[in-house]
Amino acid sequence: MLSEEIKEFLLEESVKRFLRYVQVWTTSDDLSQSKPSTENQFELGKILAAELKELNLQNVTHDNFGYVYADLPASSGLENVKRIGLIAHIDTSQAVSGKNVKPVIHKNYDSGTIEYASNKDIKLTTEDSPILKEYIGLDIITSEGDTLLGADDKAGIAEIMAACSAWRNFPELKHGPITICFTPDEEVGKGTLNINKKRLPEICYTMDGSEMGELEFECFDAWKATITFTGLSVHPGYAKNLLINAVHIASRFLSEIPEQESPENTEDREGFYYVTGFKGEVEEAKAGLIIRDYVEENNEERMNFLKKLKELYEIRYPGLKIDIQFEHQYRNMLQFIENDKIVVDLAEKAIAMSGLDVKFHSIRGGTDGSRLSEMGIPTPNIFSGGSLFHSRKEHIPTLALQKASEVLIHLAKLWISA
Repeated sequence: MLSEEIKEFLLEESVKRFLRYVQVWTTSDDLSQSKPSTENQFELGKILAAELKELNLQNVTHDNFGYVYADLPASSGLENVKRIGLIAHIDTSQAVSGKNVKPVIHKNYDSGTIEYASNKDIKLTTEDSPILKEYIGLDIITSEGDTLLGADDKAGIAEIMAACSAWRNFPELKHGPITICFTPDEEVGKGTLNINKKRLPEICYTMDGSEMGELEFECFDAWKATITFTGLSVHPGYAKNLLINAVHIASRFLSEIPEQESPENTEDREGFYYVTGFKGEVEEAKAGLIIRDYVEENNEERMNFLKKLKELYEIRYPGLKIDIQFEHQYRNMLQFIENDKIVVDLAEKAIAMSGLDVKFHSIRGGTDGSRLSEMGIPTPNIFSGGSLFHSRKEHIPTLALQKASEVLIHLAKLWISA
């Protein structure tokens, strides 16, 4: 058990850091070809690298791709304990603006409606987020309603940094060697694209889950599809049998995607198609989709459906050209972790030691851990504590920041005798 002094320290440290980090704009961009996808991600990376040095971590580097690495030396006499890695991502989703985030703490939540200072059109209720019923009496952090909050994944960063601060300030908290890694571009599926695998240990944990107590080691098999429609412009007054209106035809094409297989109509272990972007003119239109399922064969069926639809539309509209490019973003990490049960077992024990019920959960999405597990580094995902990510209603209780930090302290101790 941790002392009340240490728990209070973790609460203060994690909240203070979180409130600071969310105000740094780090939105990524899935259309960008730069590495990282947005220059602004470097700003938070610089801040984190400087803070890690202040916490006396070693080998602190902030590379040209935006990754931050650091090593926490083991407590004296524990240098031979197996090294573990702690990972969180710097970027936030482009689904909602992450610029000029102004965090707000709603003290002593009373189960009522949470209103937003900068957006009177939205309100946060227990209907939106049933987990709020479990947070009565807690302090809840939101944005002002005109941006997302950024708990995904600046909560994870703050929790890791708070644990590092506790390890420095309370030498009685014993631990083996630990590597810290903060990644860019996780939200656009490129969080491990340029990661330096040599800097990582054989076992890692991402702090990128949702509500308190969650532990995840299964995720979607994930694909991205980019569909380009090429038409032909002709004066509309003389267009009969000549005009090939790419943007109009593309709209019809996208409407053929089964509505029942969209994110808003699926749950649990159901997969989906998700149109993430669409733009175009008469001669060219382009759509972006992501395709998700826990079973690879189901995604293959969805891709085959799009291929057959392409063939049908090219017959239906002579002269139309449709190009579909598929990109495999990440695989279901269960197949890579299930044989390394100790990695999950110790995380489960650490969560229980923090006083929380362990909630095993299959991610309806992915994390950097998905790719890392495929690369041979088993990487389960531990909760960071937020809810309604990627939205203006995103929120997190301050207690979750503290509890996730506690889990890291317990996890490091458990690995000493593993």
